[in-house]
Amino acid sequence: MTTRTRMNVYFAPDLLKQVEALALRRNVSKSAVIEAAVASFLSGDTTERLEAAMSRRLDKLGRQIDGLDEDFAVLGETLALFIHFWLTVTPPLPDSAKESARAKGNERFEGFLLTLGRKLATGDRFLKELSRDMSGEQLARETPLPPQDH
Repeated sequence: MTTRTRMNVYFAPDLLKQVEALALRRNVSKSAVIEAAVASFLSGDTTERLEAAMSRRLDKLGRQIDGLDEDFAVLGETLALFIHFWLTVTPPLPDSAKESARAKGNERFEGFLLTLGRKLATGDRFLKELSRDMSGEQLARETPLPPQDH
């Protein structure tokens, strides 16, 4: 059995309320809460543990940002290739066909938005599907690129 020495300390009323609330939540005595707090305060490795935990979190965030950076690069290239292809192959319309083309475009855009909403709601993402379906090496071999003017 551990020998304990009694000590009287004084707390600000609001701090004592917090200690009491924590003791109730954890179902331990107020003395146990205060003893753990003092031990933690006196422990020399607390700073190192906090720094290590912070470092792990920052490393994880860095990896997530790297993944997002790659996703944005893929999306940017995809959009650029689509726009280039669309501008290359879309012939100009005569004035008589512009109104019907505009109506059809609006209809298609509404369908696009509905499809996009469903995809986002289910969590099916294009980049996840792409990475599951093909490796980057296969993609480079099997996907012809439209000619680019430089």
